[in-house]
Amino acid sequence: MNLQTTAEVELVDQSPKPAVLSNRIDIIDIVRGVALLGILLLNIPYFAMEEYFSEPWSQDTSNTNFWVSAVNTVFFEGKMRALFSMVFGAGIVLFTSNKEKSGKSATGLFYKRMIWLTLFGLAHAHLLLWIGDILYFYGLIGMMAFLFRKMKPKYLAMGVPIVAIIGFVANTLFMQNIRGKYLDYKEAIALQEAGSELGEKERAALEAWEETRKEMIPNKEEVKEHTALMKGSYSEVASHIRPMAWDGQFKYFVFSIWDMLALMLLGIALYKWGFLTLEWTQQQYIKTIWIGYGIGLPLVIFAFIYNKIHFPNVESALIFIETHSINWVSLIYDFQRILIMMAHVALVMVLYQKGYFTRLMNGLRAVGQLAFTNYIMHSVICTLVFFGYGLNQYAEWEYYQLYYLVLAIWVFQLVVSPIWLKYFLFGPLEWLWRCLTYGRIQPFVRK
Repeated sequence: MNLQTTAEVELVDQSPKPAVLSNRIDIIDIVRGVALLGILLLNIPYFAMEEYFSEPWSQDTSNTNFWVSAVNTVFFEGKMRALFSMVFGAGIVLFTSNKEKSGKSATGLFYKRMIWLTLFGLAHAHLLLWIGDILYFYGLIGMMAFLFRKMKPKYLAMGVPIVAIIGFVANTLFMQNIRGKYLDYKEAIALQEAGSELGEKERAALEAWEETRKEMIPNKEEVKEHTALMKGSYSEVASHIRPMAWDGQFKYFVFSIWDMLALMLLGIALYKWGFLTLEWTQQQYIKTIWIGYGIGLPLVIFAFIYNKIHFPNVESALIFIETHSINWVSLIYDFQRILIMMAHVALVMVLYQKGYFTRLMNGLRAVGQLAFTNYIMHSVICTLVFFGYGLNQYAEWEYYQLYYLVLAIWVFQLVVSPIWLKYFLFGPLEWLWRCLTYGRIQPFVRK
């Protein structure tokens, strides 16, 4: 991931070298810091909670968990990942622009950087055992976004609704495939219950659905087995996590391309338009806030209520797909998340322009500069707290209690990141990534 956005100054030597003292754009580091901390809000349940953890309180408005989940869904779910992707796109331009302005090609260096990022992602998923890794996807999709970096901003921005529709169509086709298997299964079961002898077609339908169900809709006994594995040794946790991570990274990779690519392209466009570099006026940012929240919040609240009514548990979801070939409400998702994400960023811009929360902004800037290290730190802390080979707290906490740990991690990183940067030029993983990219040992300790 282009987690450090450095406008690098080329030195006299013709070989590409990173600048030790770089002209960072502070506000982009701050926005990245917001995204990095915010993404933990959505990731932590997948470190800590068993499958279907929300079903007992999904419609219980008297339960604290319900309201914590509601706040996450309305304000953060999808928005932080979108923000991360958008800043990554801006980072592509920052990494390559000065090199290209000086007449040197950045292509080889950039692709080398992305290849290493992809390998980091594989290690993150299969060694640290985090099923939600994004480094792998950013490495591969970043190579695609690089090809569009010189396109005019208006065309890059147009890619967002186009890709959102493509993504909706792709997901709809995927769900219709599942729906077809389920309907064939139901038909075979009806024949079986009527006492009819099943033919080869019906037996194949039963087998196909059982394979899909085991992968995507485990039953209660399977959930218990999975929970036991997560509370077991490293090898037991790995036996559960690695196959799912592998499927996500390879089998279903095509479904991950559209969303991330569109948002990276949007990030490039917003960087070129000056939105991400404080070139807009306060009035323009405030207008963005009103539009983003004014349209996005009603949309996401409607979708949240709709989903709570129609999909409180697996059984109701199966009933829905049996009777509906397309879930048109899901089309809202990409539009509301981008609107609210833009409003979030505009709000940060206004607060920064007005000089509010200076100490917090400084902390966020440092967190953003060390985003690679801090992102991996989330995984290290959470796996050691929740997985069986650590403190074995998996499936032991209430949903709302997870956010006490989130707050502790936030405070730790906001305090420690600025202190670290007083003594070191980069975070340890940022430094390693630079060394691998440039093929030589880079300065590390600040003089």
